[in-house]
Amino acid sequence: MPPVEKKRKINPMLVRVFLISAAAHVILGFVLGGITIVKFIIPDEAQFEEPPVVEEVEPPKDVKVQIKQQGAPANLQSQSLSIRPVANIAVTAVDVTLPEMSDSFTVSAALGGIGGGGLLGGTSGSIGIGISNVSVFGLKTRAERILFVIDTNRQMVTDKKGGLNSYQVIKDEITDMVGNLSAGTLFNVMLHDRNKTMLFRQQLMSAGGEVHQQLIQWITPINSNADRPGLEGVSGASQPNLPTLAEDPVNAALPISFRGNDTGFITQTALEQGVDAIFFITGYHQGFEAVRRRMDEDEQEDWDKKISDPKYQKQLAEHKLEVSLMEQRIKVELTQQNAARAKKGLPPRVLDRRHGVYTASQELGLEWEVWHPGHTPYPEVDPKDIARYFKQLNAVLYEDHSRQIPSLNVVLFLAEDEAFSKQAEKQLRDYVRFYRGKYRIIRGEKEIKSARSAKNTRNL
Repeated sequence: MPPVEKKRKINPMLVRVFLISAAAHVILGFVLGGITIVKFIIPDEAQFEEPPVVEEVEPPKDVKVQIKQQGAPANLQSQSLSIRPVANIAVTAVDVTLPEMSDSFTVSAALGGIGGGGLLGGTSGSIGIGISNVSVFGLKTRAERILFVIDTNRQMVTDKKGGLNSYQVIKDEITDMVGNLSAGTLFNVMLHDRNKTMLFRQQLMSAGGEVHQQLIQWITPINSNADRPGLEGVSGASQPNLPTLAEDPVNAALPISFRGNDTGFITQTALEQGVDAIFFITGYHQGFEAVRRRMDEDEQEDWDKKISDPKYQKQLAEHKLEVSLMEQRIKVELTQQNAARAKKGLPPRVLDRRHGVYTASQELGLEWEVWHPGHTPYPEVDPKDIARYFKQLNAVLYEDHSRQIPSLNVVLFLAEDEAFSKQAEKQLRDYVRFYRGKYRIIRGEKEIKSARSAKNTRNL
């Protein structure tokens, strides 16, 4: 019988060691597994940086840009400018001998470029960056290039118009308006005394504070002394040339010193400045009147025969002897009147001496013993030729360059009781309408003060 093998007994201590070791491995494996899951499987929590501080900036103001439509509007009504006879116009204490107009002419919108309506200035292609609101004694427009034309003739500072005080109002109105123009607006100021002129600058200037002060200094001396009215003796004042259409007979006639010629002359001078809007402040304007010319050969021959007559020569010699005496009489009378005025605190009297000794003697009520036998005649230019000339002038200066003809606006400054006929006003109205402008008649010192409007005109 084989021997029976005895079973070994399991050591209890060894069992505990195995159990503890197994438990330790399980716990360690769990911990390591958890770390792996957290690190490689579960993504890290998102991290956000604080955004940088952004400075708040006020958005710019809206800029409105006005783009004008090219070309003239369709169905534009034709306007006309006419010259008709002006006769027997009585002007108190002023010798205004106006020529008879035997013919009339009409200038239609066919001059070209007359469109857009109202007083809206500007040239084709403009986007209006430098446009300013303009208001001169109540006449308003909007333009980028502006010319102010101021009459300085002694007729502007006569007693019945308020003298030097009223003229100061005119200077203040223009300088105030220049001071209120936008910085991008171009302007100039022209002074004129009949056909003698003087410009503030030789070319258009940008508006601004410095140039505004320079304008005030420049214009202050004008008509500030009753002994030297207008541009009489003013350095820098001269009669400019009219380079456009220089070969035309009408161009040659315009510089001759007659009222109708003066209007045409200063109109062309202003148009040649290349602006959008023109403001005339003047003491005389009746639109386009008769333009006078020099005699042709046949007319000169007839005149030579007349002045060679012994009767004419005798009367002329006697009249010339009286001229020097009349000048002395005028001087004495004016001295006496000014002495009486000084006692009342009034400034010296300014005479409207457009024709020197002749109108001065009439204003002062002094009679001649021997009248002049007859001055050199200057025949009238055919009104049709005047119409043709200004049509062509507008075409050459503006239409041919695709530019719009500027608006011409007139402030007419009269004495309170100064006569102004319906026919004269019609001619003035035709003149400004033809050039897309407006006019206003102001009478006396009180009215011109109340009519001021430039100071309250605002531009950004």
